[in-house]
Amino acid sequence: MPTRRLTVLQVLPALESGGVEKGTLEVAAALVGKGHRSMVMSAGGRMVERLLDVGSEHYQWPIGKKSLSTLWLIRKLRKFFIEQQIDIVHVRSRLPAWIVYLAWKRMDPTSRPRFMTTVHGFNSVSWYSEIMLRGEKVIAVSNSVKQYVMDHYPQTEAGRITVIHRGIDREQYPYGFQPHESWVSDWYQQFPSLVERKVVTLPGRITRLKGHEDFVRIIKILVTKGFPVSGIIAGGAEEKKREYFQELQALITNEGLTDNIIFTGHRTDLREIIAVSDVVLSLTQKPESFGRTTLEALSMGIPVCGYAHGGVKEQLEVLLPEGEVDPGDFESVSNILSRWFDNPPAVVREHDFLLSNMLDETLKLYEKLVPLS
Repeated sequence: MPTRRLTVLQVLPALESGGVEKGTLEVAAALVGKGHRSMVMSAGGRMVERLLDVGSEHYQWPIGKKSLSTLWLIRKLRKFFIEQQIDIVHVRSRLPAWIVYLAWKRMDPTSRPRFMTTVHGFNSVSWYSEIMLRGEKVIAVSNSVKQYVMDHYPQTEAGRITVIHRGIDREQYPYGFQPHESWVSDWYQQFPSLVERKVVTLPGRITRLKGHEDFVRIIKILVTKGFPVSGIIAGGAEEKKREYFQELQALITNEGLTDNIIFTGHRTDLREIIAVSDVVLSLTQKPESFGRTTLEALSMGIPVCGYAHGGVKEQLEVLLPEGEVDPGDFESVSNILSRWFDNPPAVVREHDFLLSNMLDETLKLYEKLVPLS
């Protein structure tokens, strides 16, 4: 039987940077690759050009703007759905979800688009967040997120929620990946002290939630034990986090670790930095919904030791169970690293946290809402 072409509109506040935005581009590219029409609505941003390059369309609307004026978009949105003959509208954030929902629910149920949502994180429990559960189909990005939803919104029908883990591209993060020689040479010229040391990396922007203070304590314990170790903080500090950044620098100085902890600032070569690390840490004070960076490290075979909650726990359970530590127990992290420096653990090579799986499952869900034949 002949198949039809889907028109899918993904909606989010902006396309500047981040995991949600990256996932939106990945789904857009997959839709285009299957011959469907991909559309994205946002306030725009630096990733729009990449979106257009994969063959998707972009519509620049201030649909994530926190203003009463945003409500004027509701009527305009209904007209847009009809004119563009949208089959599925897929929302990924709370405010746009409310605007889309208020437009959608007043439309004729026999001709309006199908409405679906993705819960990307552990949103505050409130009527405002509950909008993300009103999709006819709801994606949760990890089992932890689904459990959180069911615990806090028990009225939600479990059958409407599908867990689709985020995934990585094996070609981009192959097991045993080695950076180019020129990159390695430049790296050690910039940070010559790393040549003879064990390197422990904490990736991610500088914020209290990422556990940087615990990271400093872990490096302190290892140095005190006599290990030749350097800690890499691979991430930048936004202007609003400058005060915390200064606190962190003062803590490092007071602990006598200025020669043992390096701030790289914002980097675009995180894959290479991880690849030349001995261990990557995940010390988030609150659970992450998935944890893309830890998966990138594990997929390359780099050991990860982390606080076992949220999506990172799900990864470690499959790929490196001995890297699981109770949240906040930084002393156990240092003990594990002490053992790993002499006997590095083997990370499980094969896993299902793949971009191809994520895209296949997402498109299958679209096709359940709007059958192609």
